[in-house]
Amino acid sequence: GQRGEEEEPHSLETFTFYLSEPLSKERVEAFSDGVYAIVATLLILDICEDNVPDPREVEEKFHGSLLEALSEYGPNYLAYFGSFVTIGLLWFVHHSLFLYVTKATRLMGLLNILSLAFIGGLPLAYQLTSEFAEKSHNEIEAIQVSCVITFFASIFQFAIWTTALLNEEETLHAFARYGGKEHAFMFAKLALYPCVSLGAFFLTCLLSEFSTAIFHLMQIVIPFAFLALRIFVRISLTAIKSVMSLSRRKVVLLEEEEACLSPNETLS
Repeated sequence: GQRGEEEEPHSLETFTFYLSEPLSKERVEAFSDGVYAIVATLLILDICEDNVPDPREVEEKFHGSLLEALSEYGPNYLAYFGSFVTIGLLWFVHHSLFLYVTKATRLMGLLNILSLAFIGGLPLAYQLTSEFAEKSHNEIEAIQVSCVITFFASIFQFAIWTTALLNEEETLHAFARYGGKEHAFMFAKLALYPCVSLGAFFLTCLLSEFSTAIFHLMQIVIPFAFLALRIFVRISLTAIKSVMSLSRRKVVLLEEEEACLSPNETLS
């Protein structure tokens, strides 16, 4: 039979993009781990392809000594290990960050993609610092480009944490929110790489003769800085808690003394 009333056609909702809308946390982590794994693999592939001495060169130039031949590529291997440590620590910070995140948003996903874009540039930074190893203007520029790549890769991770704090009740665990037991350490850990890479950049501008030493020192010191940072934050939080507990005890003692006093003594 005929329909008494014509059904209204379903109107298609216009596409809206809200940065606070939820995003699959598992897919963000899986995509990030894949990028980190590929970047780390590219580093070792470059080592195997470009920094393996030729057998004839070993026999003729180094009199059959493989160790002497490998020592010629020492700066390249140092740049490789420094870049690999940088990738490993940035992955560790990323893992710690999303360990505290309960729900990801589209804005956090966008910032994560921007961070991964610069993470993908770390093999380029390795190539630049290994190819331009001599004292030259190009060497300084190569190190500065590497510092810039590291800075932006880490500053976007810091931006993810800041975004999560803006809506912490929905995005973060309780112990990682403002005043939580891990909040201070996480804040300091995420700020470490941006501060150090930015400082190394300006030091290479001022002390151009020591640019290589400054850059490699930055790569070596940061792993130990993470350990020192954990100890420093723990000691600072313990000191703050002890000071606050002492002030509370004084307030409690004063209240007890006032309670023991008679009304006349209290007024006087």
